[in-house]
Amino acid sequence: MKNSIIENVANFLKDFKPFSFLNFEDLKEISNSIRVLHLDKNQKLFQINDELHDCFYVVNSGVVHLTVVSDAEETLLNKCYSGDIFGLRPFFAKNNYQMTAKANDDVILYAVPIEKVKPFVAQNAKILNFLLESFASNSNNPSDKDKNKLITDTGQFSEFQNDFSFIQTLNYNKKPLVVEHDQTIREVAILMTDNLLDNAFVKENGKLVGIVTDADFRLKVATGKQAIQSHIDKIMTYPVITVTENVSLTEAQLVMLSHKVHHLCVTVDGTPNTEVKGVITQTDLVQAQASSPGVLLKEIKRAMNAVELRAVYNSLASIIQQALTKNIPLQHLFNVSGEVTLAIIRRAIELSILELGSPPVPFAFLSIGSQGRKEQLLLTDHDNILVYADVDIQQVRDVKFYFSQLANKTSDILEKIGYSHCIYGDSITNEKWCKSLNEWVKQYENWINTPGESTNDHCSIFFDYEFVFGDPNMEVTITDAIFKIQSKTLFLDYLGNDALKKPAPLNFFKKFNEEESGIHKGKLNVKEKAINQLVDIARLLTIKFSLIGVNNTFSRYKELAIRNPDNAEVYLMAADTFLLLSRYRTLEGLKNDNSGEFIDIELFSKSEKEKLKDSLHVLKDLEEIVKDTFQLTQFS
Repeated sequence: MKNSIIENVANFLKDFKPFSFLNFEDLKEISNSIRVLHLDKNQKLFQINDELHDCFYVVNSGVVHLTVVSDAEETLLNKCYSGDIFGLRPFFAKNNYQMTAKANDDVILYAVPIEKVKPFVAQNAKILNFLLESFASNSNNPSDKDKNKLITDTGQFSEFQNDFSFIQTLNYNKKPLVVEHDQTIREVAILMTDNLLDNAFVKENGKLVGIVTDADFRLKVATGKQAIQSHIDKIMTYPVITVTENVSLTEAQLVMLSHKVHHLCVTVDGTPNTEVKGVITQTDLVQAQASSPGVLLKEIKRAMNAVELRAVYNSLASIIQQALTKNIPLQHLFNVSGEVTLAIIRRAIELSILELGSPPVPFAFLSIGSQGRKEQLLLTDHDNILVYADVDIQQVRDVKFYFSQLANKTSDILEKIGYSHCIYGDSITNEKWCKSLNEWVKQYENWINTPGESTNDHCSIFFDYEFVFGDPNMEVTITDAIFKIQSKTLFLDYLGNDALKKPAPLNFFKKFNEEESGIHKGKLNVKEKAINQLVDIARLLTIKFSLIGVNNTFSRYKELAIRNPDNAEVYLMAADTFLLLSRYRTLEGLKNDNSGEFIDIELFSKSEKEKLKDSLHVLKDLEEIVKDTFQLTQFS
């Protein structure tokens, strides 16, 4: 490629991430290998099940549509504009493309060779993090307004085809063998044998200078090239490739690939100049891959009892905890956790049916509350309902008895896994919440048409639901019943007033409204004084504006921002605040093995406190929207 063209390509790329993280000389080096492609309108670059290319793509001009086939129809997942990158699957996975890339008009693309970029990725965490997030999320382009779905380079997130290894940190040997350069080969061989290791790091004057592995012994000692009395530095490999302690699975894979090595040395700061803390081998990578969420789903399908399902959940909890140390969007973790949790519940139902026999009539099992919103990262209680088909009066008793048994057996499995029984009785073991479809429709109509003092409590659970198992048409029937009721004024007033009455996280003096007594004295109840109001207002506006099928709080605010541009800034801020508070709560819960509701603000830095205060101000803005929308006052 001519120098002038190379500079033009580099000048274009430098304005877009992740290329903006590189200096111009590095950009020119990459640009020299880039191929410029032209696609005519409707021409396909690749399609579903095509073999992976050796490059990913950057749009120079035009628009590329990414589509999948769903229900025999082509479904648009995303639009890529100038500066957007796509086609990252070859970077992170080995199976074929999971979507089709097609030009919407005349398009010019840059094809960026993966092998050329890998060395820069291994050296720059910012580039890797951006590529990982791009692979896991939809386009950042502000022109793309369809942001209510989480789109990946693999299709819908809920299909779980993605490789989420990038959110996993690694378990590795944290007691590596370190020897001196002048020890004999024989001495080191004995030490490696005694410690059951296939590797040792070599130091000289306290500095890391090399590594020896069993391959060095086979190739350089067993062949007679070096005597066993020689010093170990005669057969060592150098330089040693080093990484930091919190390296992820994918980061380690990329470093090994780019340097063509099988061992990585873990040091305090990721350089050879600090203390050796461990060694990562290819075996460690294989073992880590066995705990990826995709593998967990397969294990769930094979599980035959609560003990095996509990082991799967423990693996999920470990993935979540590790992911929180990475720059992974929390909404992705909600989706990962939600899919695995639903799969666990689904398997619990299947195991119960295997024991009881086939159900007498069609039914549907729905998760409700935070589980129904896919916002459950911590192991809390299980809230759910069961809906079964309407039957003749003479069948009612037998049908109710079967589903009562199914409810109890499923609940028993869930509780053995670790999901506690709901203390408020909002689960299928309560016969009030295990009934026929017609009874459920009447129940929802009653809550809406004649709201009473318990309406707000029920709405916070029963109006957020997710289909888990059975006949999905039953969920559709309930949803239709809710949204077809024309007059919801009194019902929405109840919900609106309840949202306005929530306790505030900040007092009159703009200080945190902490607990004044009890075991949580001095801590902020982040659920009761912030998260609940964000969730309640999102639900209220979802029902008001008929946002059918949008169940997640984050997604609800994103959709509201699209539907109501006048208040878009407030809604987007609310979405970000919800994720921020959820992260704090999850970290607190994982640290203390509890629900994470009470946060010790005193442990926050000054900047963190100010950031949290600034975020919480959005609650007042949301209250004003509620007042204006429903003509309410705080004293209604």
